[in-house]
Amino acid sequence: MKSTAPLFIFLALPAFLQAAPDKPAADKPAAGSIAAPATDVIARVGSIDVKLDEVKTAIAKLDQREQDAIAKDPALLNQVVRLLLVQRLMLNEAVSKKWDDKPAVKAAIERARESAITESYLQSMSEPPVGYPNEAELQAAYELAKPSLAVGRQWKLGQIYIAAPEGADKADIGKAEIKLAEVKKALADKNADFAELAKTHSDEANSAAQGGEIGWMTEAQIQPEIREAATKLTPGARSEAVRLKDGWHILKCLDFKEASTAPLEQIRAVLIERMRQEKTKANSQAYIAALLQQNPVSINEIGLAKAFAK
Repeated sequence: MKSTAPLFIFLALPAFLQAAPDKPAADKPAAGSIAAPATDVIARVGSIDVKLDEVKTAIAKLDQREQDAIAKDPALLNQVVRLLLVQRLMLNEAVSKKWDDKPAVKAAIERARESAITESYLQSMSEPPVGYPNEAELQAAYELAKPSLAVGRQWKLGQIYIAAPEGADKADIGKAEIKLAEVKKALADKNADFAELAKTHSDEANSAAQGGEIGWMTEAQIQPEIREAATKLTPGARSEAVRLKDGWHILKCLDFKEASTAPLEQIRAVLIERMRQEKTKANSQAYIAALLQQNPVSINEIGLAKAFAK
């Protein structure tokens, strides 16, 4: 099992440990710098070195999300190395003080050892064979999953929104009505540019910045009050101004997709990963059940009740 501890622990370290090192002067290497480029030692603090393989191992222990973050931001990799150095410093100091001889620490080390062994062993006993799933198994799983992969009709919509919330004073409503009339007049021109008008006149900032575009939506995702108007639109067509509680919405269909189901090739990798995860879980449960069947458990409930007795 991968641990997310290294990166998260680092984020809690004092700021001076996270700061990038000062650039050394051109004629003099910084203290602790690695002079020989050929060595696999890539960081040093005092007499403690961190080698490339150790950094790779630390990265491998992070989850995929954190690995992706490091790949995108090299500064995070620098932070991982600094954390390794700090951990080594603390470890050296703790061992020099025989901290690992304390009964509580020994017990924690033994628990960690037992956990690592059992988790690794269970993983090895549960891992599906390399060829799983085969093509027939994959195709069968795809057929079963088809209903959940179906996507209904989709409309790519744009809008020009004129704000006029119910309950607003008459003066504000009057201004909104004048603005709506101006937009309608502009749209009536055969050379009207819906996107430019949305950028200029729409009161919804996010979509206005995109030329009115609000993205792809299935029928169920479209606001009920405008669903009927929106779902009647064909690509390039506009609706009349639809009055809602917040104001008027003029919709445009930018594109359309018929209902479809993702083909197997499009989801092959995801489906294989999901099937392998499910098989691993099933194998784990089956292995544990068989182990318990071969080695029946007997618990003295009365004696167990004394576990927390003072």
